[in-house]
Amino acid sequence: MDWDVLIAGGGPAGMTAAIYAGRAGWKTVVLDPLGGGGQASATDVIHNYPGFPSGVQGIELMDLMAEQAKTFGAVIEYDQVTSVEKSEATFAVTCESSSHTAKAVIYAAGTSPRKLGVPGEDEYIGRGISFCATCDGALFRDKVVAVVGGGDSALTEAEFLTRFAKEVILIHRREEFRAGLATIRRVVDNPKVKRLMSSTVEEVRGDGHVRAIMVRDLKENKVSEVPVDGVFLYVGSDPNSTPVKGLVETNAGGFVKTGEDMSTKTPGLFAAGDIRVKSLRQVATAVGDGAMAAWSTERYLLENGLEAKN
Repeated sequence: MDWDVLIAGGGPAGMTAAIYAGRAGWKTVVLDPLGGGGQASATDVIHNYPGFPSGVQGIELMDLMAEQAKTFGAVIEYDQVTSVEKSEATFAVTCESSSHTAKAVIYAAGTSPRKLGVPGEDEYIGRGISFCATCDGALFRDKVVAVVGGGDSALTEAEFLTRFAKEVILIHRREEFRAGLATIRRVVDNPKVKRLMSSTVEEVRGDGHVRAIMVRDLKENKVSEVPVDGVFLYVGSDPNSTPVKGLVETNAGGFVKTGEDMSTKTPGLFAAGDIRVKSLRQVATAVGDGAMAAWSTERYLLENGLEAKN
């Protein structure tokens, strides 16, 4: 299928870009393995997105974005982009179950959760280890769960899990959290959250399902067994930048370098959202990236003598 604008990734950046591109009349497609939403849709309540004084459920916000994109003519397809190549003025995009050509590409494929890399982890993913509290939290009603991490995601999801679990053990390798003060206060004030600071998880143990973790106290350099029924991991993320490798410049972590206009080193290829090098990865900043990427894409298309057909 041939498109004016192809958007890889249906999170806040991708959907915003689709709204702008579709509204401008460009033939636009969004390719996403889950049909859109990204990590934002797995967030229970987003408290810091403008316009929602009481917060908004992540899945509700992303459903609204998708509906708005479709209202302006954008097509949303379920597929995973596996490679992007450029030949003269056209991009060839290969997916798991389809292939496309496009005059411009906005790459907004985001990131994937990072694993701990400890014994027992791979064995118990889906058997007590999860990367999504919103998805799996209800499975641990009246249980004891651990949340590993110290950023906004870890603390937000730890607070969410207190709705179900009888105790949430928050494990962080540093002495201080890296989250916003408002988020930290909510967690510190929650009696169901137990904090293990300056600690790391060394091993996951179980009997077909997670039953305990081995935790090292970094100050005393002692390892102890902590009984838990589940483990939720929020220890960072890795960029899904492999499909555009060779077409973009990245930093040491694999995040895509862009200009302020979201441009990459390849004309016609733009990057937006969590995939790019940036200081703050939030829904609000992703939306801004998507808007800028779409505006820059339209400018690129017009400068190359193309006009919107829709």
